[in-house]
Amino acid sequence: MKHRQFALAFAFLCFGSATQAQDAKAAAAQTVEPDKPLYTVVDGYKVDPDTLQGFRTWRAAACDRCHGANQEGMVGPSLIESLKVLSRDDFVTVVRDGRLAKGMQSFGADPRVMDNIDKLYAYLKGRSDGAITRARVSAIE
Repeated sequence: MKHRQFALAFAFLCFGSATQAQDAKAAAAQTVEPDKPLYTVVDGYKVDPDTLQGFRTWRAAACDRCHGANQEGMVGPSLIESLKVLSRDDFVTVVRDGRLAKGMQSFGADPRVMDNIDKLYAYLKGRSDGAITRARVSAIE
């Protein structure tokens, strides 16, 4: 168990932490695809079109019912904290399959969620990383 925790921590430090440009105007996070940032944020709440779609997916799936309007947790855990350690693949697995014993429903059959899973992850990861400072975002102008 300790080895797994160490391996997860090492992988997170090496691959999962976002390197943000701490420019007051903009921050871009880790990449999933080479040369493409996971998300782009300006002024803490203006985001790229994909991340905006992730926010809309969050709203459409009513995730706030359990995780809170600010993703800080209610009945479900804080996603701000969970996405600090949860890998993208683990995130997809939880959303797709749910955690029924813990009350997390499965969204695997919901195309509005699964078709936008990377965008949803980008939005939540931006919130978790602190680059997106408001729960409600708008488009970069």
